[in-house]
Amino acid sequence: MRAIIQNSVGGPDVLVIADRPDPSPKAGEVLVRVKAAGINPVDGAVRAGYYPLLGEPPFILGWDISGTIEALGPDVTGLKIGDAVFGMPRFPRQAAACAELAVAPVDEIAPKPEGIDHVQAAALPLAGLTAWQGLIRHGRLKQGQRVLIHAAAGGVGHLAVQIAKARGAYVIATASPEKLDFVRSLGADEVIDYTTGPLEEAGAAHAFLATRPIGKVVLTV
Repeated sequence: MRAIIQNSVGGPDVLVIADRPDPSPKAGEVLVRVKAAGINPVDGAVRAGYYPLLGEPPFILGWDISGTIEALGPDVTGLKIGDAVFGMPRFPRQAAACAELAVAPVDEIAPKPEGIDHVQAAALPLAGLTAWQGLIRHGRLKQGQRVLIHAAAGGVGHLAVQIAKARGAYVIATASPEKLDFVRSLGADEVIDYTTGPLEEAGAAHAFLATRPIGKVVLTV
């Protein structure tokens, strides 16, 4: 298979395309034919050596993937060869997603939604899981609660707005002037231009931050 590897840390110029042996899935794993791989800030930080999750090079970057099942390891059920899947396997260990083939634990991938393509699916896992875990797993957001989402037009923020609305929450969102309409289009109930002054003075956000009653959630992303 072809893979994007690096033999030293540094800028984008350290990335090179090279041939590597095809990986094989073990028990509980699947082999994915990668159609698209997402790139997140963590990838750049690891590449540059600022965040040495993978130790010393050589290594293959990438965690977010979308593709099709190429082979099944022993004891894998519920999936078949050819199924479209996506996910963020093995983080923070090496997943080697920036390659034509990648091995993933079967419980760390999911069927790709039919309404999105592989490129869109590969952009979802890290940002989507961050938003979901912040709101649902840790924030325990429930219907009728209010949530304040900062940087609501960002990668995590724009997904957090949609998740919160799908859960029936009242969403107050902050964004820069040129992104206010985009955030409104996601369903935010109130949108605040954070460049106009202290957030604590911005209408509903002032009351929200001043009272902080039980049942309201503030998510900073």
